[in-house]
Amino acid sequence: MELTNSMIKQIALEQSAIDANCSAEDFLKDENVIAVSKENALARRYLKLPHVCNLISYGNNIVATISEEYRDIVAGYISKYSTAHCFETPNMHVLNDAFQKHGFRVCFMAEYFLPDVTVLKPLSCEYEMKIMDAQDFTELYTAEWSNALCEDRKELDVLGVGAYHEGKLIGLAACSADCNTMWQIGVDVLPEYRRQGIASALTSRLAVEILERGKVPFYCCAWSNVKSARNAIKSGFRPEWVEMTVKSAEMVDGMNK
Repeated sequence: MELTNSMIKQIALEQSAIDANCSAEDFLKDENVIAVSKENALARRYLKLPHVCNLISYGNNIVATISEEYRDIVAGYISKYSTAHCFETPNMHVLNDAFQKHGFRVCFMAEYFLPDVTVLKPLSCEYEMKIMDAQDFTELYTAEWSNALCEDRKELDVLGVGAYHEGKLIGLAACSADCNTMWQIGVDVLPEYRRQGIASALTSRLAVEILERGKVPFYCCAWSNVKSARNAIKSGFRPEWVEMTVKSAEMVDGMNK
């Protein structure tokens, strides 16, 4: 069965609902929704649940999945500012300041992309491309391929596409089976081979391969990562939802060292 854009979005909404402990319809409401975060074996496998606070928006409203003790902080924040402004400065500082008193800070701000099947097609580049699977990744958990592969979750890296020049791997897009229905794409290209259309060729080809296996490919980057967002769009993806996550101050400090 070929997936349509509406089917793909519904799958994403249902996964977000699992992750947030709410219903898929909550993301389409006009009013904001607050849900109490809980562990769930079907959630994206890299999530550390329960959340202290995670704000999610598909554009209509905000669904906040939280620890109950911080309900007043979050409810006050998302009711005071517009949906878009809750995810950016200067308003974001209000949330950060409130949580910092409890030993937490705003940590992750990410934009998520889904494929538009009306434009998605495998793009080409001048280099040979090969389909790869988990056994081909064994020696590739190095700094060069740290966006495409995750050493901490090797068991989730299931499929990839590599670009080769004279037998040398010069670009890699790979995906992790982060949940039962959706596989996340990451991509790396060696510096000396960039700006030649390799990243979009790899990303688009991998997205097609994922869809052919009955899974939904998704792509994530920081909102400020313009190069990555451009690659997503060139590869046939479109922005679909955003998230902003509060983590412990200790974790944030550790990441900044």
